[in-house]
Amino acid sequence: MEDSVKRRSDLRQRTKAFALRIVRMYCSLPQSTEAQVLGKRVLRSGTSVGAHYREGTCARSDAEF
Repeated sequence: MEDSVKRRSDLRQRTKAFALRIVRMYCSLPQSTEAQVLGKRVLRSGTSVGAHYREGTCARSDAEF
């Protein structure tokens, strides 16, 4: 059981670090329209990974998961 807790904690930290890297990448993109449009899509999808992970781990049942 302790191993699964470590894995959950590790994955939570990694998804947060990934989201922060995505935000930094978006901020470093050029100000061209094309880069901003594509960047916003990457920003939304990259930051949602952690949110989906946390939502899945907080599920109270298999059906809710």
